Amino acid sequence: MDEKVFTKELDQWVQQLNECKQLSKSQVKSLCEKAKEILTKESNVQEVRCPVTVCGDVNGQFHDLMELFRSGGKSPDTNSLFIGDCVDRGYYSVETVTLLVALKIFCLHGGLWPYIDTLDHIRAHGRLQEVPHEGPMCDLLWSDPDDRGGWGISPRGAGYTFGQDISETFNYANGLTLVSRVNQLLMEGYNWCDDRNVVMIVSAPNYCYYCGNQAAIMELDSTLKYSFLQPDPAPHRGKPHVTHSTPDYFL
Repeated sequence: MDEKVFTKELDQWVQQLNECKQLSKSQVKSLCEKAKEILTKESNVQEVRCPVTVCGDVNGQFHDLMELFRSGGKSPDTNSLFIGDCVDRGYYSVETVTLLVALKIFCLHGGLWPYIDTLDHIRAHGRLQEVPHEGPMCDLLWSDPDDRGGWGISPRGAGYTFGQDISETFNYANGLTLVSRVNQLLMEGYNWCDDRNVVMIVSAPNYCYYCGNQAAIMELDSTLKYSFLQPDPAPHRGKPHVTHSTPDYFL
């Protein structure tokens, strides 16, 4: 497809998705093919220019995602980084992930890992594969900070736990100020741990529509000064009507 034609179609898709209207299967296929073409050429470690708004889990809660954009700014006027679960549990996973892909907002996830200790090691890792049950890619997705020092066995059954000493060493070795990560329910929407070496963010308010937690996004300005916004949840909507059953593959 001609690039100008695709760009015009993409603008129409974004407008449609902003209204919480699903794309057709053929449109989703075209979108995924274009996303694959772009993402496979990018580095495992993406450098993001500030100012930037950092968002955590949205979990398919589409209308709360729109509240985040209203509070923190919409693309392309605002540079946004999503580091959490985009789908599952919420009622609008397809609309949520297709909109984020259409806006080309890059998504990452978890924590640290015991066998890779520099950003260059991450850059060199081959990520174009299914996530294995163990190893660096699995640990990136599932490791969690912990009050205990050193590495520990994760109760998740995947990844590890890591203490303040681990995050301090990693930040010092890589010239970093902090690691921002997601994947845990936080009642205030964000939480500092490991003596402020790690910040955790969740951006899905009232998680699963019953947890009662706040959402948060972190804004970093051009001087790397940070602040947190805690958007209100979107007005309650009923469960959408589903016209077909979920394929066994997703159960």
